[in-house]
Amino acid sequence: MSFAAGGSPYSDLGRPPLNERALRRALLTPGALWRRLEVRAETGSTNADVAAAARDDEPEGLIVVAERQIAGRGRLGRTWESPARAGLSLSVLLRPNVPDEARGWAAVPTAAYGWLPLLAGVALCASVHRVTGLDASLKWPNDLLVPVGDGEGKTAGILAEGVSGAVVLGVGLNVSLRADELPDRPTGPPATSLVLAGAPDADREPLLKAFLRSLADWYARWREAGGDAEASGLRQAYRESCGTIGKRVRVLLPDGAEVSGFVTGVDDDARLLVRTPAGDRPLAAGDVVHLR
Repeated sequence: MSFAAGGSPYSDLGRPPLNERALRRALLTPGALWRRLEVRAETGSTNADVAAAARDDEPEGLIVVAERQIAGRGRLGRTWESPARAGLSLSVLLRPNVPDEARGWAAVPTAAYGWLPLLAGVALCASVHRVTGLDASLKWPNDLLVPVGDGEGKTAGILAEGVSGAVVLGVGLNVSLRADELPDRPTGPPATSLVLAGAPDADREPLLKAFLRSLADWYARWREAGGDAEASGLRQAYRESCGTIGKRVRVLLPDGAEVSGFVTGVDDDARLLVRTPAGDRPLAAGDVVHLR
């Protein structure tokens, strides 16, 4: 692994590099979902890297992690960048459309794919809480929030993209960013990091391993249930993790219109259900520009 572009991996002793060999030993085990892992010193976008692999017929189970990501993308084309080794920037390749006879998995209907970013959110939320002790929660559809002062701050985002029948799941998690390194967020919860929120240390490897193991576990449950969020327990787990459910919200739509109401839950297609005077209004992630 070369660090020429991002500087020496030991230039900031509080931000050591990931141990690629140890991660492979821990995650690429017989029978595991994960089959290949790459840690890159720097890349433009891990989602773009994994998408390229998907187009080249890479099998399910690829993980690409970047120590520094310089052109990361969030929802609606927003950028996600971080100083070297200050966070976790990673993407994985999933192929829910491909049956797996060895595991007894049938192909999952495309209509169920909307649950995959929510599934990743459940896995990330549980992993951050387990490793750091922080009381993390999810903001629908793709933000991880942690308590900061009297409010909440965003410390992670999730992006799912369909590529050649596969799904690329990307995660950007702020781990040790200092206050002067945080990106400006003109709308929504302010950006923060796990360390600023009170995490006892900035060791990224336990976080990465916990998340990828939890993600694989939830993905297996979901695949075994044929993509049924209710039968797999995913819908209930999401309800327990999502702080948006049970709140009044204002939703800005692409045409400039707004929908206001009380969030009652998520439907079978992972759409947010907002109770309005006209009844429950289902909203998909692609229908929402901003949610307050």
